[in-house]
Amino acid sequence: MMDTANLSTLLETLCPMFVMVDGEGKILNAGPTLQKLRPDQPMKGRAFPDLFELVRPRTITTIPALLSLAGGKVHLKFHDEPRTALKGLIAPLPDGNGAIINLSFGISILDAVRDYALTSADFSGTDLAIELLYLVEAKSAAMEASRSLNLRLQGAMLAAEEQAVTDMLTGLKNRRAMDLVLGHLISGGSAFALMHLDLDYFKSVNDRLGHAAGDFVLQQAARIMEEETRNEDTVARIGGDEFVIIFKSLVDEAVLSDIAARLIKRLRQPMMFQGAPCQVSASVGTALSTQFNTPDAAELLNAADQALYEAKRQGRSRHCLYSSLGEAGIKTASSH
Repeated sequence: MMDTANLSTLLETLCPMFVMVDGEGKILNAGPTLQKLRPDQPMKGRAFPDLFELVRPRTITTIPALLSLAGGKVHLKFHDEPRTALKGLIAPLPDGNGAIINLSFGISILDAVRDYALTSADFSGTDLAIELLYLVEAKSAAMEASRSLNLRLQGAMLAAEEQAVTDMLTGLKNRRAMDLVLGHLISGGSAFALMHLDLDYFKSVNDRLGHAAGDFVLQQAARIMEEETRNEDTVARIGGDEFVIIFKSLVDEAVLSDIAARLIKRLRQPMMFQGAPCQVSASVGTALSTQFNTPDAAELLNAADQALYEAKRQGRSRHCLYSSLGEAGIKTASSH
């Protein structure tokens, strides 16, 4: 006949959630996993009813009645928090010396794994809970991998979309972005101004100091244009040394002329590249959406281009505002 000590050793391997009680309900031993649920409260020697609340069957109210349930199933909860739910199967010991109650988590296993940081080592190797844990871990890993992949794909899509409308040298918007903004403003009936800016003498910088110096000048010019405009404005590089600025909801000619004057003044200042001065200036032409009964992107760009050509014709480093008040209805540019 196996004594209780040897039986407990065997049960620790086969049933790590067992509790062995004597005929009076005192706990003789508890499985390692069960004890892990209350690491600061040694269960051995305590009264079973002090630790566990019997939930079902409700008709069982005494230890003798509990121990008489040979092969019976019980539902328990811990008295203290966390009040983990447990299921148990009762196996009486010989000669009325008590019983072994083999416990499990049932449907609360996932909560228990989370609450007590349980691993597969805390369960019997044949326990179906192990398979469930593997499935849950696999599902969690798959969901995390899917979430991570989706985030990377979204990031890549956003980066690709941003790259598609960005001038990579200056960080400004490109011509495609300009076309999108113009289309949006025109379709929405918004009033706006379109300023076309061209760097004067830029070719001489490239010829004298090389393309690295030219790239430097373009980057500095882009910075200046961004500093002299608002967040809601669009600054785009549409060609080698050509830029377009779209001023949303701004059609005040005096304000636009002041902005153009500041841009010209700042761009006229020498830009030092590796100790050598890079000297450029800017010619600027501006057209207003309000100058046309039915604004058209190509028509607006052409009008601003005409104003820019007039600024260059008048000696460069100046701003011209497009006007529709020319002789015989011919659109010309007026200088400011």
